[in-house]
Amino acid sequence: MSQQDKSMFTTFAAVLGFLVVLAVVFYFIAHAVSGRGGAGENTQATQAADENIKPVGSVEVAGASSAAGGAASASPRSGADVFNGACMACHATGAAGAPKVGDKAAWAPRIAQGMDTLAQHAVAGIRAMPPRGTCADCSDDELKAAVEYMVGESK
Repeated sequence: MSQQDKSMFTTFAAVLGFLVVLAVVFYFIAHAVSGRGGAGENTQATQAADENIKPVGSVEVAGASSAAGGAASASPRSGADVFNGACMACHATGAAGAPKVGDKAAWAPRIAQGMDTLAQHAVAGIRAMPPRGTCADCSDDELKAAVEYMVGESK
């Protein structure tokens, strides 16, 4: 190894060592300035972040027992509530060929089929309408009430 190579290696090692020491110093300064103590410490910033990322809702599986599920099934929603919460998306706009609520001409042939058939279509789906429409958590009775509401508004 020539003298020039040794000098270059020594300079490179010195610069690299200096940069490593500088990085360690910056790490400890940043850690001290950020105010983060132990891993389990719950600072105000952490609480604010937790509040911002908390879940908006939860998923409940039909048939599973839970306190919330039991309370929801104890008081069924009205037909108007189900319509406004789920059915309105298609039946107020006519999306995917859905008959608009209040359109007597569109509803007349459907009403002629009878309430049982309309309720069955709401539960099982028909044409572009998926089973239970957009209300997967609605009971059959709630769907029937929504159909009755739409029919009542469309006569």
